[in-house]
Order: sequence, then structure tokens, then C-alpha cells
Amino acid sequence: MSNMTAVIGAGQMGSGIAQVFATAGFKVSIYDISSQILYKSKTRMEYSLARLAEKGHLEEPVEAIIGRVKFVEKMDDLADSQIFIESAFESFDIKTNILYKLAQYLSEDSYVASNTSSLSITSLSQMLPYPDKFIGFHFMNPPPIMQLVEVIRGYHTSDETYNYFWNLAKQLGKYPIYSKNAPGFVLNRVLIPMINEAIYALYENISTAEHIDEALKLGANHPIGPLALADLIGLDTVLAILKTLQKELGEKNKYKPCPLLEEYVEKGFLGRKSKKGFYEYDDIAMISRKVTRKER
Repeated sequence: MSNMTAVIGAGQMGSGIAQVFATAGFKVSIYDISSQILYKSKTRMEYSLARLAEKGHLEEPVEAIIGRVKFVEKMDDLADSQIFIESAFESFDIKTNILYKLAQYLSEDSYVASNTSSLSITSLSQMLPYPDKFIGFHFMNPPPIMQLVEVIRGYHTSDETYNYFWNLAKQLGKYPIYSKNAPGFVLNRVLIPMINEAIYALYENISTAEHIDEALKLGANHPIGPLALADLIGLDTVLAILKTLQKELGEKNKYKPCPLLEEYVEKGFLGRKSKKGFYEYDDIAMISRKVTRKER
């Protein structure tokens, strides 16, 4: 496999995906239109790698891994890549616009994937000249830590492309699972409604955020509570996935976003990325501080 990879989108997920590829020995160009976002991406990556090094989880020095990553503001700088991973915000319009622009840099030898967590791979593939080389390649957050990758075939995805990405996931040290091209795929079809129900429990004053999270951690053996997990995913992303499930599955009540979730997103309380959601966070370490309902 070629080790030239492009990651489009330098947010929380894109940065993590670029780090995963670089750690596995790939040369990576991570692209974003914002120099500020790219700076945050590099800072986030350096911090994450330093933490992993402290725990003895890296086989190379941090400098060697980060040295394989280029942070670029021009899409032209991605032209030499063979693997393209789109990791922009969970919006069909945003993603299709990126894929449409990316099309000019692709050849028959290129492989393209979307890190979408809920959108149709078949629909997204319509923007590309070689839809048979396009697939869903969905990492979990945070990508450097979480082992799961969902591999989602669109209608046009070839067997060769599917096998390529299945083996690529293993090369990256991940555990791939197959998912049909259905709204939310496997994980989010189950997870996001559970998170929404936890938000309803907070909205209806059934308990505090801390106790709701402890209930799932201690009562269901979850490693992180649903509200803390929502902050990690991003409340705007949780809301976007719920709206996709609601629209595509035609069950408006079952997937109706909790009003508290919509309120928080409207206020800009997006979780860790904005330093405030159901909890508050510092700049880099993202360590949560308990926040009472009155503080919100």
C-alpha cells in the first residue's frame, strides 16, 4: 500500500485520524482552510502523542511521528496522495462540496473514504469520478485510542476497494466491522438514541449529569457516561446524527432531539471542542470540571 495519505478536515476527528496514520508509518497531509484550526490540530496531536509516549504506547519518538505530518491550507498540496480521508463536519452539503472539489485530484489509482458517522455513502459517491473507489471508513472518537472502525459499502463500492480498506484498518491497528449503508450504520444507530435519552433524563430533572453518567458507568459497565461521551463526540455532531436518523428512517418521535440538546447547540455549548457542554473543559488536557445545573 502507498503511504501517502490526505486527511481533509483538521478538527477533532481529522487530527486524530491523521495521528493514527502517522503512527502507523504513513506520510500524511492534513488539510483545512483555517490556519488557526491547523495550529490547534498540531497542538492537539503533539499533546496526544506525548501522553501516549508517557504511557509507553509508542514505538517511535513523538518527533518522528509528527515529522510525517504536513499541515496544509491548499488542496493542491494533497495531489500526490493515494488515500484520501474526508473528515469534515457531519453535513451532507459540506461533505459533498469537499468531495466535488477533491475530484480534480483523483485518478483511477486513488482511494477515497468518508469518515461520516451517519450519511449515505452511495449519495456522497455521486460527487466523484470513480465511485467504485469510494467507501465509508468511520473512526470512533478519539481515533488514536478507540479500536473500532466501521467499513461501509456504498452501492458502487467495488470488492477491491472494500478489501483494501478492510486490510488498511488492520494495518492501522484497528478492528474493522462491516456495516450496511444505512442511516447511523451500526454504532450510532444504537448509541445516539441512548445519548439522546440520557439528555432527556437531565432535561426532565430525573437526576444530575454526574449521576446519570455514573448510572451507566457503574450499572451498565460503560467506561464513560453518555453525557460525557456526547461532549467528546460534539453536541452539534450528536444533533446532526439524530436529525439524519429522524429524516432517513421516517420516525420523527423515536429520534426527536431533546430540546436541551438543541438549546446547547444554539448557544454554542458543543462539548470539549468549545470547552463547555454538559461539563466544562480546559484548553489542552480537556479535563472535565463538574458543572451544576444552576451554572448553565
